[in-house]
This record gives sequence, C-alpha cells and structure tokens, in this order.
Amino acid sequence: MPKIRSLCVYCGASVRVAQVHRDAALSLGRLLGEAKIRLIFGGGRVGLMGVMADAALQAGGEVVGVIPDHLVRLEVGHGGASELIQVRTMHERKQRMADLADGFAVLPGGLGTLDETFEIVTWKQLRLHDKPIVLVDVAGYWQPLVGLIEHMIEDGFVQPAHRRLFGVVDKVEDVIPALEAMPSPAFGPEVKWA
Repeated sequence: MPKIRSLCVYCGASVRVAQVHRDAALSLGRLLGEAKIRLIFGGGRVGLMGVMADAALQAGGEVVGVIPDHLVRLEVGHGGASELIQVRTMHERKQRMADLADGFAVLPGGLGTLDETFEIVTWKQLRLHDKPIVLVDVAGYWQPLVGLIEHMIEDGFVQPAHRRLFGVVDKVEDVIPALEAMPSPAFGPEVKWA
C-alpha cells in the first residue's frame, strides 16, 4: 500500500462521551498534524470531530472539512479548518470525503459514523475502491460491531474473505502503520460473487 498522505476519519459529533474517546480524537488529530498527513473529516466543530480537527491544526496539520449546507446553517461548521468544502447533500459529502482520502479510520461514533463506515466498507466490497480501512477500537467500543460481522459470516450473509475489508486496532498510534501494511488489492482470487 502506498504511503498515506490524506486520511478520512469518521467519528462522533456528540459532546456527551467518555474522556477516553475525547483523548483518542485528540491523539489522532495531533498524530496526523505532526506527521503532515492531511485530515479529511465531516467539517464539524463539535464533539470528537472538533477535538480532532483542533488538535491537528494545533500540530501544524492541514484539515479539510466536508459539510452539507444544512449543517452550515445550523452553525456547526468548523470555521478554523484549512478548507471547509460545502456540498448540497449528505451523499455528496460522503463521496467527496472518500475521493479526497488515501485511507479511512473510524473512531467511536453514533449512527452517522455507522452509516459512513458501512457505506465505505460496502463500496470496497463492491470494488468501487480499494483503499485501506481501519476501526479504532478505543476501550473495546467496536467489539459489538465486529461480533455482528462475525455472526453475519457464520450465518452465510457475508463471505469469510470479506472480513479482510477492514482492520481493527486498539490504539491510535497503530492507525497509520496498520493502514500502510494492509494488502492491496484486498480481494484474492478466492472471492466469488455468486
């Protein structure tokens, strides 16, 4: 896998989260800023999004937010981002973020984060991209999701080979090494589409 120069991070916008999640967002933002890896994020100034973006900016990083017009009108856009791209719809937002990124990391989040995660993993399954994806399993947050996917594999709804569509790391410090170590292409010849 080529070096990650631009990373899309999906994460929550809630302010009502445990400090361990805020610390992870802060650490990832700082790490990206110091490594000069451009952060692509949902453009919000609130919750983990805001914490991460602020940390990346304070560390000298480039931060690009992509936000739909209706969220700008609600005044949740991050005015301090290096660039804030306004789009019309949530669908455009997700496509633009994906286009700008070399890879994807998923911090803890809510329904919106799940939506983004499932879509980017599904796009990879459908071979619409082959960029690396990693879940950052802060304090075991993503274990229920990993368990659900394992259950789907056991019941035959997901092919075992599709478990390689994403990786899982426990620490923020492991995100970039894991992404850069992921094999490309993700699919081997054993995957059948029937």
